Amino acid sequence: MRLLSPVTGSKLVLLFLFLGAVRSDALKLNLTDSKGTCLYAEWEMNFTITYEALKVNETVTITVPDKVTYNGSSCGDDKNGAKIMIQYGSTLSWAVNFTKEASQYFINNITLSYNTNDTKTFPGAVPKGILTVIIPVGSQLPLGVIFKCSSVLTFNLSPVVQHYWGIHLQAFVQNGTVSKHEQVCKEDKTATTVAPIIHTTVPSPTTTLTPTSIPVPTPTVGNYTISNGNATCLLATMGLQLNITEEKVPFIFNINPAITNFTGSCQPQTAQLRLNNSQIKYLDFIFAVKNEKRFYLKEVNVNMYLANGSAFHVSNNNLSFWDAPLGSSYMCNKEQVVSVSRTFQINTFNLKVQPFNVTKGEYSTAQECSLDDDTILIPIIVGAGLSGLIIVIVIAYLIGRRKTYAGYQTL
Repeated sequence: MRLLSPVTGSKLVLLFLFLGAVRSDALKLNLTDSKGTCLYAEWEMNFTITYEALKVNETVTITVPDKVTYNGSSCGDDKNGAKIMIQYGSTLSWAVNFTKEASQYFINNITLSYNTNDTKTFPGAVPKGILTVIIPVGSQLPLGVIFKCSSVLTFNLSPVVQHYWGIHLQAFVQNGTVSKHEQVCKEDKTATTVAPIIHTTVPSPTTTLTPTSIPVPTPTVGNYTISNGNATCLLATMGLQLNITEEKVPFIFNINPAITNFTGSCQPQTAQLRLNNSQIKYLDFIFAVKNEKRFYLKEVNVNMYLANGSAFHVSNNNLSFWDAPLGSSYMCNKEQVVSVSRTFQINTFNLKVQPFNVTKGEYSTAQECSLDDDTILIPIIVGAGLSGLIIVIVIAYLIGRRKTYAGYQTL
């Protein structure tokens, strides 16, 4: 169905494609001014919202509706930012804004407002009213290039999980014509070698960062398998606990594998495992080959939201953990600490990983970490036993001498 809807000061052409195979509707926006196209966007999205009901929390997924208005959408210029705005009656409104600077522009914030007074969409909601979630995006794109991303991009800020995919975007279009030059998102570049399999577990809104003053249980161990075609190329088994110190406020966050999605890719010299859930935009483990003989964890990248809604991101591509020979796996059952930065470390539990040379989908013989190597305890035990024996002999000797000395005194 094609819908034409005017917006004050410009012409707005919107094309909605309804596909029975997807859960939301694709939108195509061609915003024009006197020169031609000034903003072009095509995308799909849906929102999963958790709200408070009478006795329990309820969850509703809102697909892109067909009866919407687009008041407030604008092309922008050198002084004013561009906007895409959508309204669905009094139930929901959505907006994203852009600003231009020199030869680039920025995707600033995504704003979603929803009204729990709508009893059809939010039955039994208490309290009622308009709630707003603002996601700081901060992405930077060059002018004169169209941005494309087929992969699912997830923005998680409790109590809303936002999913976007099939994105074609160019703000501040030059000379009235959409560019033929493309910039592809990082997620799609990863998928060019191995198409990522997104394991569609439902994100949980109850996953939260916990202050370290509250006891945190050992994390649940998750199993992660990445395939290259029909063959398994990466295996990982581990319980993960994230330790974050942001502005001197420590938090501990256990990753629950039951509500965590994972993707990845395998190449001859590198391999990647990416995790994400309702609070973590992405957590990357990147492995590399060293001297054609060994592998190790080279890089960790994290981008997530803290309990106060602020964004937290850290990257370090100069690590050296989990070192083992190619053709084997690395194992560490005891708790091990991966220090990524001054403010971020990962504690692993019951870790086993093999990012290269996986055979028949099974782990190869493992190289154990020093924490698990009980053989180093043998000399310690023997040494402690000998020391104890020597002490006993010395004490017995001293006691014997004392008795002998006492006997001489009596005579």
